Amino acid sequence: MARLVVAALLLATTQAVDRSKFRTCQDTRFCRVHRKPPVPPPSYKVDAANVLFEDGILRFEVSDQVQPPLLVSVAPHADSGVVRTRVTEKDKVRWEAPDVLLSDTFELDNGAALSKTTDKATLTLSSGHTLEIAYDPFSVKLTPPSAKEPSIVLNQRSLLHFERGTTVGAEATQEVEQKCEKDFAWDGSECKKIAGYWEDGLARFEDGTKEVKEYVKSTSEDGLEETFSAHTDRPKHGPTSVGIDVSFPGSKAAFGLAEHASSFALKPTTGSQYNEPYRFYNLDVFEYDLDVPMALYGAIPLAWAVSPDRTSHQTAGVFYNNPSETFVDVSDDYSLHFVSESGVLELFLFAPSSPAEGFSQYASLTGAQELPPLFALGYHQCRWNYKDEQDVRTVHGRFEEEDIPYDVLWLDIEHTDGKRYFTWDANLFPDPVTMQEDLWSTGRRMVTIVDPHIKRDNGYVVHKEAESKGLYLKDGDSDFDGWCWPGSSSYPDFTNEKVRKWWAERFSLENYQGSTPSLYIWNDMNEMSVFNGPEVTMHKSVTNLDGIEHREWHNLYGMYFQRATAEGLMLRDQNKRPFVLSRSFYAGSQRWGAVWTGDNAAQWSHLKQAAPMLLSMSVCGLIFVGADAGGFFGDPDAELMARWIQAAAYTPFFRGHAHHDAKRREPWSFGEPTTSYIRRAIADRYALLPYWYSVFAESRFSGLPVMRPLWAEFPSDSSALLLDDQWMVGSALLVKPVTEQGASHVDAYLPPGRWYEVHGAAPLTHDSRGQRVRAKAPIEGTAPLFQRGGTVVPRQRRLRRSTVAMATDPYELTVALDANGAAAGEVFLDDGVSFDFVRGGFARTAFSYANGKLSAAPAHECDARARALGVEADAATGAFAPANVVERIVVLGLQASPKAVAVAGRAVDFSWTAGALTIRRPDLPMAGAWAVDFTF
Repeated sequence: MARLVVAALLLATTQAVDRSKFRTCQDTRFCRVHRKPPVPPPSYKVDAANVLFEDGILRFEVSDQVQPPLLVSVAPHADSGVVRTRVTEKDKVRWEAPDVLLSDTFELDNGAALSKTTDKATLTLSSGHTLEIAYDPFSVKLTPPSAKEPSIVLNQRSLLHFERGTTVGAEATQEVEQKCEKDFAWDGSECKKIAGYWEDGLARFEDGTKEVKEYVKSTSEDGLEETFSAHTDRPKHGPTSVGIDVSFPGSKAAFGLAEHASSFALKPTTGSQYNEPYRFYNLDVFEYDLDVPMALYGAIPLAWAVSPDRTSHQTAGVFYNNPSETFVDVSDDYSLHFVSESGVLELFLFAPSSPAEGFSQYASLTGAQELPPLFALGYHQCRWNYKDEQDVRTVHGRFEEEDIPYDVLWLDIEHTDGKRYFTWDANLFPDPVTMQEDLWSTGRRMVTIVDPHIKRDNGYVVHKEAESKGLYLKDGDSDFDGWCWPGSSSYPDFTNEKVRKWWAERFSLENYQGSTPSLYIWNDMNEMSVFNGPEVTMHKSVTNLDGIEHREWHNLYGMYFQRATAEGLMLRDQNKRPFVLSRSFYAGSQRWGAVWTGDNAAQWSHLKQAAPMLLSMSVCGLIFVGADAGGFFGDPDAELMARWIQAAAYTPFFRGHAHHDAKRREPWSFGEPTTSYIRRAIADRYALLPYWYSVFAESRFSGLPVMRPLWAEFPSDSSALLLDDQWMVGSALLVKPVTEQGASHVDAYLPPGRWYEVHGAAPLTHDSRGQRVRAKAPIEGTAPLFQRGGTVVPRQRRLRRSTVAMATDPYELTVALDANGAAAGEVFLDDGVSFDFVRGGFARTAFSYANGKLSAAPAHECDARARALGVEADAATGAFAPANVVERIVVLGLQASPKAVAVAGRAVDFSWTAGALTIRRPDLPMAGAWAVDFTF
């Protein structure tokens, strides 16, 4: 019978998400009521007599003449064009999210000057921006220097609302009366005994069938009670929703609002394209649909609008810092309307001089992406599940036999003893330490999964300790008890610092028996996923240890969980960078590790969808992101698998993964010639790791994305604005992968400038005025790649088994000249594992070519932005001295072959073929000053 139960729990999946399990705006009272307010909407006015500018902050009250006034503070930052705006109640303090921002205080623009008239107050900022507060109706306008119209306007449509709440009875949530008794559920015709629950939120029965739910949706318009999916929610404080509109005059498109499985450019939600607003409520959405604004695993309420027609300051942005459930409407003119269930209104407005400055400004608020350990940028091989130690050794050995590099082998939930995390199945993994040490002997690491649900088993030490110390989230006076992979489970309160510290200690080698220093961690199901809860999560009245309802902090739980795990790995060695992959996230998650797009499918449509999702996450500050290559659900054919690996090799996080019902799809699984295609794509990733690592370092020092939309580099190019099937890696490489079945060419758009098509037998030069080119894309090649003229890209060409084996390998530099015959670039080197780089323990070299000379010079000093992000270095503090040398230099774009090439008067060997100059064995140090002279 036990085997039948397990089989029932592992039934074949459905074809698409069951949308009836998830609330829409119409099912949600605060959204339904406030999405379309009365016409005309209530108008807030500023109390002009009490507008004060003190200590760099403009403060005043606004009132709708019905409810008590609200307090508004407008604080222009010293960081050019950043303005923090807060709207709060006058006599009541609401809960606000700690730990999202790097600090509660920021350096303000104390040089701002205030002027007043009868209808407005104007701050002239030190940067030349103007900040205008209109009195009646209330609005905030931020205008860049010399601009004719504002970049961003707050409350232009007068959609500000702020519900004040009422006290409700203590009982917050109760189940709707059911047809079946406890431990039984409805199968459509009768009640059956529940054997367990599955990730789709439905009970499974012992005969292999599953529950049929009859969803109940009803709401009282006073906001005191709301019913959905057999749960009635009664907020303790009554209706406390907040909302406001944000407009971007003159904008041609808007982006961000991660995470949704939709196009990169935000679509209007008021009827022309979507009928539902974008939703932020982190959920375990089983087999998610595409091209919908439904909530997914993570939430970052940050948006950027772009106006290519402006002569400067083409980008504007808003960060709406509220972690409660939120809906966002997008109008046809790309104005946004945020409506949240609770909390306060806190918005950061951005009017930067460039997209790069805007990304840096956002990073100064929530943090930059932490620099990953170098191995984490290599290829990761995962499956649910590698079944035992012999399976692990077989897979590892086959990588060796096939000469395919990889860095990490992963284990999913089946490696544990009955889904008890921090344990091993003694029959399948009797000697995990030796298994990990065997991998590490060839430079490979292992990742195991650790989820937040803790099996309620009195024989399980983690549960016993959490229960006895009172560390679980509460359902009334009891520990919350929900269903997930282990069955009956409870969830630690990761919003609590004491609980995070306790959790971090679980990762010590003593507590996590069977682990080694080469073991890293994967956090899944951390939305949090509760199979038998409303919308496959907890009901909103669950409280943390401070008594704060789940509705207030729901979207923060995944970030806190990833943080606690990363801090646990750092407890092993405070100077060693952790690697933790998370499915759920919020603003600030970038400080703690990587994120992936969750349970995608082995379909061409999901391959196409990966880039828009990753670009959205990237411009929202979440830099180390990826989508599972090959798709999690289903079985890709050989062509789809090869094309997906080729595309994924040019995304920040690079992992192959598969469902347990899927056929094996390791790189050799499809046989030749597919194995060779995949080997080449992975090898190409490894060759470019020096460039990837340098761009990640740039991101850590500045906040810039690694995977960039074209508008991030070319904000004035309207033709590049909406593209989401090609992207930049850093500022030097443009990739346009194949995402259409049977394709052998791609039509790539090249922004104005010189570009070099670098994957052919000989590099092709394109002098573009902003046009499409048809590039060959044979499946036996790699994703079509173009190097931007004016850049220098480092590579390590020797095929090695892992990043560890590449540590001392020599480098190749590809110098791609622009139309003026110039190029520049940087390479970053450090030990690849420690935090020494934040104290100056790195070597950064700047390369430049001009007037027949290629020069290298140390570029160690950090600018103010890097120092603000915690990286301290100057020209004299370099402490890392790599022995790597330059063994080859390739120069593209010379008009003729030089007569001689010399290093410090020493002639070096070179050759000239089809417009490419190759210099062999100059043997120059990667870290140090030198010059190569060309004689023509």
